[in-house]
Amino acid sequence: MSTRDVPARIGDLPAIGRPANSALLTIGVTSLKQVAVFTKAELLELHGVGPKAVRILEEALAENGLAFAEPNAK
Repeated sequence: MSTRDVPARIGDLPAIGRPANSALLTIGVTSLKQVAVFTKAELLELHGVGPKAVRILEEALAENGLAFAEPNAK
């Protein structure tokens, strides 16, 4: 999927960039609640998701009373 075809914003996710949006869409993630199921490390393993996108997602999660999953919580 070309990132040109990926929307700039998905669901209630903050603007994290089309490559990161594409990576999240690939794994079926379209909401902050779904993002909270993953650890930071898991998201960083996705092609297109970098530290900046994870930081923006972390801030949005906190604003909504959510957080990333803990590494050993799964």
